[in-house]
Amino acid sequence: MNPQSCVKIQKEWDIVGARQLGRELAKEIGFGTVDQARIATAISELARNIYLYANHGEIRYEIIQVPEHKAGLCLIAEDEGPGISDISQVMKDGYTTSGGLGAGLPGVKRLMDEFEIHTEVERGTRIRTIKWLR
Repeated sequence: MNPQSCVKIQKEWDIVGARQLGRELAKEIGFGTVDQARIATAISELARNIYLYANHGEIRYEIIQVPEHKAGLCLIAEDEGPGISDISQVMKDGYTTSGGLGAGLPGVKRLMDEFEIHTEVERGTRIRTIKWLR
């Protein structure tokens, strides 16, 4: 991955930068405007979670190609924050600790084609998600 493929999340404005880079990469790959918006929304949620709960982290982007798909965009959101003590609760629609709409991670999972989450309390969280070009 080249250095442009990573956005550090340290301040609220970084969420915008992460979203813009993701949209640009999605467009380059050939995603239509609807999927570009889905990807940008997923990035916003991931970056916002890093900002709100871990204070800092990063979103990495990888353009991937595999035989069974044309291409895809892989997003990896990683932080060394407090981790998530109850993943099943966080993955329920409507659950929120920040007073938001509670679309968060379940929303990201719906917007993308693949979703994996690994978290350890007091060690951080890593979320890997992919959107495939169809």
